[in-house]
Amino acid sequence: MFGDFVKAQRLALNLSLRRFCQKLELDPSNWSKVERGILPPPKDEVFLERLAVELGIEVGSPKWRELSDLAHVDRGEIPEYVMQDEELVKLLPVFFQTIDNIKPTRQDIIQLLESLKEAHK
Repeated sequence: MFGDFVKAQRLALNLSLRRFCQKLELDPSNWSKVERGILPPPKDEVFLERLAVELGIEVGSPKWRELSDLAHVDRGEIPEYVMQDEELVKLLPVFFQTIDNIKPTRQDIIQLLESLKEAHK
């Protein structure tokens, strides 16, 4: 997911893997493995910001959030902003049940919908 996203952004800018890696001082062989999902995305938030800038993504924008979220997910982590939101943390069990193909209860769905409505006010 992260690798596909970064690669698509890079290709949209007509940046070869080698040129992109030169700009960021990366080893092309290792970065190729990140783009293919073989290696996990980097954890360093400062590096992710540099990466975003090279990809033409404004830090703090919706695309930045997507890039950051994909990096967390591909590393098997829950983003910090989710963990700091008590309502979202309460919804995590329903989310994980859904991922595991365990059908949520009607009450779980109602609670999820109510929380989503509240979050979008």
